[in-house]
Amino acid sequence: MKDISITARFLGAFLLFSTPGCSPTQQTPPANIVFILADDLGAMDVGAFNPDTFYETPNLDALAASGMRFTNAYAASPVCSPTRASIMTGKNPGRLHTTDYFGAPQPDTQRPPWLRKPLLPARYIDALPHEETTVAEALQEAGYRTFFAGKWHLGPEGSFPEDHGFEINKGGIQRGGPYGGDRYFSPYGNPRLEDGPAGEHLPERLGRETAEFIKTAAAEGAPFLAYLSFYSVHTPLMTRADLQEKYEAKKADGPEEAWGQEGDRKVRLVQNHAVYAGMVETMDNAVGVVLQALELAGVANNTLVIFMSDNGGLSTSEGHPTSNLPFRAGKGWLYEGGIREPMIVRWPGVTPAGSTSDEPVVSMDFYPTILDAAGLEQRPEQHLDGVTLLPVLEGRALERDALFFHYPHYGNQGGSPGSAVRMGDYKLIRFFEDGHEELYDLSKDVSEETDILDLEESLARRMSAMLSEWHVSAAVAFPTPNPAAMN
Repeated sequence: MKDISITARFLGAFLLFSTPGCSPTQQTPPANIVFILADDLGAMDVGAFNPDTFYETPNLDALAASGMRFTNAYAASPVCSPTRASIMTGKNPGRLHTTDYFGAPQPDTQRPPWLRKPLLPARYIDALPHEETTVAEALQEAGYRTFFAGKWHLGPEGSFPEDHGFEINKGGIQRGGPYGGDRYFSPYGNPRLEDGPAGEHLPERLGRETAEFIKTAAAEGAPFLAYLSFYSVHTPLMTRADLQEKYEAKKADGPEEAWGQEGDRKVRLVQNHAVYAGMVETMDNAVGVVLQALELAGVANNTLVIFMSDNGGLSTSEGHPTSNLPFRAGKGWLYEGGIREPMIVRWPGVTPAGSTSDEPVVSMDFYPTILDAAGLEQRPEQHLDGVTLLPVLEGRALERDALFFHYPHYGNQGGSPGSAVRMGDYKLIRFFEDGHEELYDLSKDVSEETDILDLEESLARRMSAMLSEWHVSAAVAFPTPNPAAMN
């Protein structure tokens, strides 16, 4: 599609959306799409979801006040690349076999201390499959301009954003973090992002690049997809000196640090990490720049804005920068702290301002929802594991039995291989090392403190069978016994 002019693409989109017999959604001009994805941001890190958060997120709070806040939103995986693949494809990472962060060791390249583990992790695909039609490609085919900025982490060169439907790529490469140059500050050492002035801050730059694209696309009159995928707040933990000083002072007036235990890892129980707080604030500031760009371009009222994080907050490893309480554990775990996310959707004319939904939703649902916003036909054979959220956005319930999660790997953060299923208020987790299962009633025990498996045997058997049936239907890959650990 890159050889088709902007005018021709927009004319094609106009004719498509003007076709007699289209649904009411299709009769209106196609909505612009702004998708904002944070990295490693916990559900309780955002003020709109946690009034007591240590961090300051006024722009995200304002977005929530103007749209719909989701309190039971899930990432498809407790680590980044699988969730990112699920957004792009509408398919569960278990089905795609994109189940670990891309670059993680395969079962035959494990290193100590993993070689002492009882299982070898499942083999996974480490690049977004080209046979999948991404949501960007679907929109590009319909005449949308498509833009990507920030973290990609969905494969090496040849599988970058420009190879999967994005005509512009600002910073999307194979790395899982800003590890080149001066990391979060210019020079970036990123082959897809030109260096700015020395000391330029990466989240601010990504916000400006996105805002400039919105301005240009709006002036051209073409519908657009702007996908801003922050490297923030992933490690390395770095922020501006003035913000670190600000939050160190705030920390001095707050509670003392407190720690718990999750498996063999200590887990942070109090939010007071000054550097991380600065990272959250600069990410939020960049969100504000993008939202302001929509207003200045005069397209805010015809733009679907989605905000999400790719997995839970980092609480058990790598600096332990945040606490996810009341949710248990964090990134790398199948407990709620690892997969429950801060999700906000604003679709003017559809989502009531300041509304809240408790409907369980998951990252695969974005693909069909975006198709609805664009007035395009659904692609159920593609977004096989996602359903459109339009009913929820309009105040109705979804017709879906359960959500499934599959992480057949040992997480760097202490989690172990397993799968999970959420059905209604109940969640069952199966741990592959010994096959044991745990069952929680999230309506009464969101912290997953009380395993009710023995009290709800019939329900547990039903959910366990449902999970096993899904394993078969999705043809998921499993970990295998580790011969080295058996000797």
